[in-house]
Amino acid sequence: MPADKTTASARSPLALLRIPDPRKVPRSDWMQLVRFLAVGVSGYVVNLLVFWAVTSAGAHYIPAAIVAFVVAWTNNFLLNRHWTFRRGDEAVVGQGLRYLLVCLVALGANLVILHVLVDAGLGEMYAQAIAIILVTPLNYLLSRRWSFR
Repeated sequence: MPADKTTASARSPLALLRIPDPRKVPRSDWMQLVRFLAVGVSGYVVNLLVFWAVTSAGAHYIPAAIVAFVVAWTNNFLLNRHWTFRRGDEAVVGQGLRYLLVCLVALGANLVILHVLVDAGLGEMYAQAIAIILVTPLNYLLSRRWSFR
């Protein structure tokens, strides 16, 4: 018995993962992504500068990554709250806790990738730079769908 088109499209990878079809995404959503990426770039720079400063002071790369995370998280939360998602009218504590949980998930993924890359022989700074980039899509999707919904 052949499946109808509705059943087939409901089983597509995009539908199963609830990922929108890029051709049908409104312009405002693309602009929000651009703002999120701009905030991410600023957080990326802050993160790498703090990471460099802490490792240059003699700290191990894992604690340095955590310190850099805390500083970059503060930067990114404030910018995403007020500019990217424009949710400055919501309770800051609840929103901040949701964003913190999302960022902790991203931090966990970042630390795993960082450790794997460093163990593979990549320099710590390069490994951190790559780990941040690889974790960004996860961070955006969780931030948009949960932290700043």
